[in-house]
Amino acid sequence: MISTNDFNTGLTIELDGEVYQVIEFQHSKSGRGSAFVRTKLRNVEEGYTINKTFKAGEKVETAHVEKKKMQFLYWDGSDYIFMDNDTYEQFHLSEEQLGDKVKYLKENMELDIAVYQGRPIDIELPTFVELIVEDTQPNIRGNTVSGGSKPATMETGLVVQVPLFIEEGDILKIDTRSNEYIERANS
Repeated sequence: MISTNDFNTGLTIELDGEVYQVIEFQHSKSGRGSAFVRTKLRNVEEGYTINKTFKAGEKVETAHVEKKKMQFLYWDGSDYIFMDNDTYEQFHLSEEQLGDKVKYLKENMELDIAVYQGRPIDIELPTFVELIVEDTQPNIRGNTVSGGSKPATMETGLVVQVPLFIEEGDILKIDTRSNEYIERANS
């Protein structure tokens, strides 16, 4: 059990038999009455978000989630298939569960997977991924590093703003937290 006063971003809790991750929280005290905690929670199995208000100091059950190394194998329609590196067992996660994280997935990529009661519920992306530029406007002579930006579509379908000198086929380092171009990779 954990007190709502101890909430932090990323914490996983159990509510009504479902597992939620705290996305945002705010402690509030109105002029009259007791303090409360407003939260935005994401259901880690279904992917939807809810807003919930708790009384300050209210106890909630923590969800004991373990992390396991798994490999992303392939995409099969609306399911993404992962393999446990230790047991070679395969698991499916839906596109709804993963949300925008699917735009960073490449085949054979190793990831930390959040496992709750023996079943995977979420993935933890690395901070940076290297992706190949599949489509962008052609480079125009005279464009420099500080000249501006243009959209580029990566091999996974992710669209990122990149400097004007970036061309199709370039391998770029992308920050998965902010969806920003960092640099060209030396690969």
